[in-house]
Amino acid sequence: MLVIGAKGMLGRDLIQALRRSFGAPNRPEWDLIGWDLEEIDIRHEGSTISKIESLEPEIVINAAAYTDVDGCESRGDEVYSVNAEGMKHVAMGAKRCGSRVVYLSTDYVFDGRKGEPYSEEDPPNPLSVYGMSKWKGEQYLQALIQESLIVRTQWLYGRHGKNFVASVLRQAREKKILSIVDDQTGSPTYTVDLSGAIVSLVQSKSSGIFHVANRGFCTWHAFGQSILKFSGIEGVTVQPISSKALGRPATRPSFSVLDTGKFEQKTGLGLRPWEEALKDYLMTGC
Repeated sequence: MLVIGAKGMLGRDLIQALRRSFGAPNRPEWDLIGWDLEEIDIRHEGSTISKIESLEPEIVINAAAYTDVDGCESRGDEVYSVNAEGMKHVAMGAKRCGSRVVYLSTDYVFDGRKGEPYSEEDPPNPLSVYGMSKWKGEQYLQALIQESLIVRTQWLYGRHGKNFVASVLRQAREKKILSIVDDQTGSPTYTVDLSGAIVSLVQSKSSGIFHVANRGFCTWHAFGQSILKFSGIEGVTVQPISSKALGRPATRPSFSVLDTGKFEQKTGLGLRPWEEALKDYLMTGC
């Protein structure tokens, strides 16, 4: 099994979760290989195909991505070379050796105008370069490998990279007033929980598109308030601000909550409420 993007925020937790499940005595740890940019640059078609083909992995999980949503708006070619063309190159290499492929995608493939949680059957309509590039990656994979697995998730945070929770805690040490948008709604998702869900889907040999996120939803503003509350931080005010007033380059969906019913039905599992996951993350020292 090969994980691409193994040193990223999700990749590190995913490697640990896979090792616990597939690194047992009957599945030696060397069966699990993690590659990052030092080992493979998925922007390059020829080398990506040849490296995957030479490894002949049973499963390839592509967690590599260009995720700077605002930065994506001014770097379209670079973004597509990783999120879209990169996925195509991985799929081409996997197809050569009959590998199953898992691709991590995003709620940003939706425009947020539905007003209720999105199912896997809802048509994508991304508003940003990032969202469009990830959707194109999905399309490439589905066209090349019929039995592929696409996992859409959202609002990720974890112990091994930059994320919203860490940013709020850092700003709370520097300021007494924080401004956070209150007109975007989604489900904060802990990478540890998402990693366990991906393992379950891999073990069940699932294919198709699955939405996976921690249970429940909130605005970024409410998420920020909860971070301070659960951390025991007092004396810091979190004031609401509109997306328009914030003026970021990329347009975000206003309501991009994902319906996770298909995942729960397939695996018999459900991720815990986002509040519980957040408390757990904060307790680990994040």
